[in-house]
Amino acid sequence: MAQKREFSRHSRLQSDRDEENIIEGRNAVTEALRSGRPIDKVYLAAGETDRALAHLAAQAKQAGAVLVNVDRRKLDAMSQTGAHQGILAVTAAHEYATIDDILHRAEQKGQPPLLVICDELNDPHNLGAIIRTAECAGAHGVIIPKRRSVGLTAVVGKTSAGALEYMPVARVSNIAATMNELKQRGIWIFGTAADGDTPLYRADLKGAAAIVIGNEGDGMSRLVADTCDFKVSIPMRGEISSLNASAAAAIMLYEAVRQRS
Repeated sequence: MAQKREFSRHSRLQSDRDEENIIEGRNAVTEALRSGRPIDKVYLAAGETDRALAHLAAQAKQAGAVLVNVDRRKLDAMSQTGAHQGILAVTAAHEYATIDDILHRAEQKGQPPLLVICDELNDPHNLGAIIRTAECAGAHGVIIPKRRSVGLTAVVGKTSAGALEYMPVARVSNIAATMNELKQRGIWIFGTAADGDTPLYRADLKGAAAIVIGNEGDGMSRLVADTCDFKVSIPMRGEISSLNASAAAAIMLYEAVRQRS
């Protein structure tokens, strides 16, 4: 029985690794190639006559990838997103950045750091959307926890629409400890909270700032909330009292963009 449980655990871990190593969809594969990310193998739907797909396959082959034509049903079975568009790429495991990498990126650009901290997000679509918005808004990095959080899965990569190839993502053991480290390095921490005592348009996001987005259901954990310098409330004028996590991140990020313009 113990051996069976160990095999099951190993299978789940292997599945998680495999999921993080697959890039799905034409845009995501294009951006991976453009960024120079090593691609080991590309699976293509057999019988496709699409010129754009053929051109993408040629690019992948030129970059050193092995091309494999497979039945579309196999692609469907391999897909984590259900929207592979006739192509899947298998890459080396995505490398997580470090906090130093992210801060160095801001320093190189001569800009005050702008970070997003995700506190135990479970929905890969939310994380992917946040990474996409963070990249578009010019943020310097995203931070996620190692436990009780979705990682950089295929669904995250697909939802980010290629932004994952350009946005550093750090994975840390303890979010609250990381927040304290950032505070010691001169970064102000702004958490999003419905009961926050700092209205959004009074939050000063012009300087070095990290925006904390809480869990989809419960928001920020108590320790993370207590570690924030400011708890920011987003104006709500309708009947519903909360926003999707990725929507809240977008509003906060683009308020920072407005203030820094």
